[in-house]
Amino acid sequence: MADESKFANGAPPSVAAKSKATKEKELYPMSDWKYDAFLHTFSVLVDLFFREVHPRGAWRVPRSGPILFVAAPHANQFVDGLVLQRTLKNEAKRRVGLLIAEKSVHGFIGWGSRQTGSVPVGRAQDKAKPASGLIYLPDPINDPTLVRGIGTNFEKEAGVGGLIFLPSAKGQSGSSVDISAINGPEELRVKRPFKGKLAMQQLTGRDDIDEKGNLTNRELRGHGDGYEGTKFKLAPHIDQTEVYKAVFNRLRSGGCIGIFPEGGSHDRTELLPLKAGVAIMALGTLAEDPDCGLQIVPVGMNYFHAHKFRSRAVVEFGAPFQIPRDLVEKYKNNERRDAIGQTLDMVHQALSAVTVSSPDYDTLMCIQGARRLYNTGKKLPLPMVVELNRRLAVGFSKYKDDPRIIDLMDNVKDYNKQLRYLNIRDHQVAYAKMTLPTVVFTLLYRVFKLSLLSVGVIPGLVLFAPVFVATKFISHKKAKEALAASSVKVQGRDVMATWKLLVAMAFAPVLYNLYTVLLAVKVYQDHLWGYMPEWVPLWLVFVGGWIFFPAITFAALRFGEVGMDILKSLRPLVLCISPTSAYSIHKLRERRAELSEKVVKVINDLGPDMYEDFEHSRLMPEPSREDGALGSPKEAGIVDAAEPTPPESPRLSRKNTTRSSRAIPRNESFSNIGAIGMFATRPSSRSRSRSSSSGGAFGSGGFPVSGFTSLDSKEGFNEASNKIRAAMRERGQLRRRKSGLSSDGES
Repeated sequence: MADESKFANGAPPSVAAKSKATKEKELYPMSDWKYDAFLHTFSVLVDLFFREVHPRGAWRVPRSGPILFVAAPHANQFVDGLVLQRTLKNEAKRRVGLLIAEKSVHGFIGWGSRQTGSVPVGRAQDKAKPASGLIYLPDPINDPTLVRGIGTNFEKEAGVGGLIFLPSAKGQSGSSVDISAINGPEELRVKRPFKGKLAMQQLTGRDDIDEKGNLTNRELRGHGDGYEGTKFKLAPHIDQTEVYKAVFNRLRSGGCIGIFPEGGSHDRTELLPLKAGVAIMALGTLAEDPDCGLQIVPVGMNYFHAHKFRSRAVVEFGAPFQIPRDLVEKYKNNERRDAIGQTLDMVHQALSAVTVSSPDYDTLMCIQGARRLYNTGKKLPLPMVVELNRRLAVGFSKYKDDPRIIDLMDNVKDYNKQLRYLNIRDHQVAYAKMTLPTVVFTLLYRVFKLSLLSVGVIPGLVLFAPVFVATKFISHKKAKEALAASSVKVQGRDVMATWKLLVAMAFAPVLYNLYTVLLAVKVYQDHLWGYMPEWVPLWLVFVGGWIFFPAITFAALRFGEVGMDILKSLRPLVLCISPTSAYSIHKLRERRAELSEKVVKVINDLGPDMYEDFEHSRLMPEPSREDGALGSPKEAGIVDAAEPTPPESPRLSRKNTTRSSRAIPRNESFSNIGAIGMFATRPSSRSRSRSSSSGGAFGSGGFPVSGFTSLDSKEGFNEASNKIRAAMRERGQLRRRKSGLSSDGES
């Protein structure tokens, strides 16, 4: 036990001693027992809100030494932090202090952040206020950093080091630039030119602007005729000295810091530009202590409908990397801009390897549609879904101007429109293969199952209905407020999950207490219509009520999520029976088969150009061979974020995995009745091998092997061997500690 507490942070003795020496100087100290108690208590919220949270690549996280975790995309305002901290503690035994917006360190969120050693950060966007007047660029070609105003008062409202924020428009986030000098009430200079087509349109009012924001008519020097300017916001300069001091101390003492480098939560489909703060934290730490061993670990927060209750998530950890010493030297020798820029490029590249990014929502839907079509209805583990979506997104970005890709995306977009018109999902098109008697029997059978599940759902649904109504109403209201105050959000969905949890935490105990009081009153009046024995004391009624009512709610939750899956599966069955729509769904099935062949051909044509080891780096054999539709098993596969519970990949069956790889993740520690054959809602697959998303599938949380791990080289094989030996040693030490033995076998 002494050893276990000594290395609670995963730090070796030298680092632990160093941590002890500097802990008193920390501005925002972390208490290990408070951290663990907070996570243990509130991790239940993660289990209740998410149906599945799968870690991937957690073995990459170093078990000792300072680490800067950079996580993206920031799709859930406060939930992201809880999910990241919980995953790291469970999978890597590391505690991480997060950087949290200063405006949020109040109330419950502020209390929770203090228990986990978080560092509050003032953000310019939180203090930005609408300014008077309008601004424009008087000479965008010869002097793009000069900004002029109409009716402005820069001398009173703006300050050197502050920021100018342009408004968002057309679903695009507005630009922001630092102020370098104030020349008068109606003129100032910014540190760098505004970039992007939207920003240039807002500041010049001209139409001759290409997609990169460049003016094509170089002869026209000024702004457009009659253009007066755009509205804007101003934010003061924020001193982050204490923030950097706290981060440097934590990292130099061997601790961990987590940061969302985009600067704020959002609901966009692409990564936002990274803030310079993450680079300053890494370079500043190494400038003070070059031998501290700081490593940066990218973390991909990949959600499937992040704002929805009982959704799914994959937390993926990328390969750790270190900042080259030459960049640290540049940072120390007043070449900070170059050092920070290169560091940000490294961080962005690392995050791109663990996230799925697309230019817009329609493109993302087409990418997911293409993956489903290529996958021909097979279900895959969630980590593999994320990996395949990422590879498709990268492929689209590289070949988006290729006529084959353009034609394919148009066809997939049209197919998605037909699915939306019929209000069914891609995997439900397979119902069209079933004969009419089979469809009728399946429909009646599922209605019967839904009736059985309703018995367990309705009581809890009625009791918990006020909470559902309150969470939905308040979360949508907060989303609108966040959208109005942000220049980067699209619909404000990034705050919805947080407010659903906060409202439920506050309202549910009040509601349960009300029900318990009403129960106690009824017992006091007539012993619950005479059914309650007279000897039962009132205090026991209160205890029983606090057990009974939450249990009813939890039962409704578990039965309800499966019931909803069954309910959604009824519509395609009805369509197959209806004479007016049966023809449409059968034609759609034929259309899907044609598109599947087209997707396979395009991927197999372009894949070898994109990956030199295309044949060896496939994540899955071509699944269509198993259903008899398409080519050979050597052809590559690609999968939809919206698809429910994918089973294992055909490459690695569950019977061939180790016992540890079959472990059920914590989120599924309660029996998942959706896995029981009777309650399944998908057409049966020819592959009878089934597993949860955590099971022994290649690249899943249960079998943590990266899809890009190369074992056909000596270096790759040695790296894998070393990690396996280290994991075996760690497991052996843990087993000995649990059995009360020291490392030398003495008790």
